[in-house]
Amino acid sequence: MPIPPQDRSSDLPPEGAGQPPQGNLPEPAPPTAEAEPGPDAATGPAGGEDEYTAALKELEDRWRRALADLDNLRKRHARELDRERAVERARTAAAFLPVIDNLELALHHAGSDPGAIVEGVRAVRDQAVSLLERLGYERHAETGVPFDPSRHEVVGVVQDPDAEPNTVAQVLRPGYGEAERQLRPAAVTVAKRE
Repeated sequence: MPIPPQDRSSDLPPEGAGQPPQGNLPEPAPPTAEAEPGPDAATGPAGGEDEYTAALKELEDRWRRALADLDNLRKRHARELDRERAVERARTAAAFLPVIDNLELALHHAGSDPGAIVEGVRAVRDQAVSLLERLGYERHAETGVPFDPSRHEVVGVVQDPDAEPNTVAQVLRPGYGEAERQLRPAAVTVAKRE
């Protein structure tokens, strides 16, 4: 007698067991040539190492040349600056030569007339002051002007009932120049009132 078929559904594993879950999962991508690194993966395409090395050497050469050019420019500028200083120093010293010549003339004629000596020294002083003005350093020896700390150096304070307070009463040593181009400030006494 034949054996009737039995329901074996309970013996089967549940549906989907042992299989990947179904749903919105992406399909795995097929393998490509890039996925597997080859022998040139670290250096790029074949021959790329030589190109990169050549480019690097060229950039390094250009960098070294630029540094050398900059160093040469710095040295040339220093030489030119020294030369210009020497030329300007010589020009300024040459401008004072007539002052020295006139002082020597005054000393040469010192024994003949003492009054002429005073006049000669005054003329030489005026010549030197004029020379400083041409060089851009005007003389400042004014009295009665308001005290200016950028142009005056206070040596003393005096009681002067006739002078305005905080004005220059006396100039002890004249000043030369203005603002940033000042050789020295004028040494003055300043008037004050009790």
